[in-house]
Amino acid sequence: MTASQGDSMRGGGRATGGRRLNPAGAALLAIAALALTPAAADAATTQFPQVPSMAHGGLCWTNIRTWADTSPQWPGRAVLNMRADPVAGIGPGAYPLAPLCEVYTTVAWRNLTTGATGTYANPIVVGIYGSILYSLFQDTGPGRVEVVVTTNAASIPARASFDVPA
Repeated sequence: MTASQGDSMRGGGRATGGRRLNPAGAALLAIAALALTPAAADAATTQFPQVPSMAHGGLCWTNIRTWADTSPQWPGRAVLNMRADPVAGIGPGAYPLAPLCEVYTTVAWRNLTTGATGTYANPIVVGIYGSILYSLFQDTGPGRVEVVVTTNAASIPARASFDVPA
């Protein structure tokens, strides 16, 4: 048996030198890692009220969920997100109780501090498992931003506001 085979059998080895970290050392390393991790507490997610909406492609309805993510890491910017809950209703085709429908959703925003305006609009394709997540950075500028969420089908629009850090 060679020396390297003996080391591998003992669990040592040249790379680690056979040393093990004691529990107190592991706890100290964990605390140090947490202390050095950038603070994510300044990041914020603001949920907007749900928008109950009909959808095109059958007799379909769903709830549209929208929210904004902000962080000091992206000063003057926000990520606007939208997705749909699972669809209910009846559609055409071989599986009428599992319809695939679509609703065009718009998040119109206005920065109350700077006066800047913009929109994020997207067709949301929704099925019995809901939809994928649609997200996009918006250059809102820092300040208080007000949003109105609407669809191109019969729906109840939602209003909300959130703050974007400088």
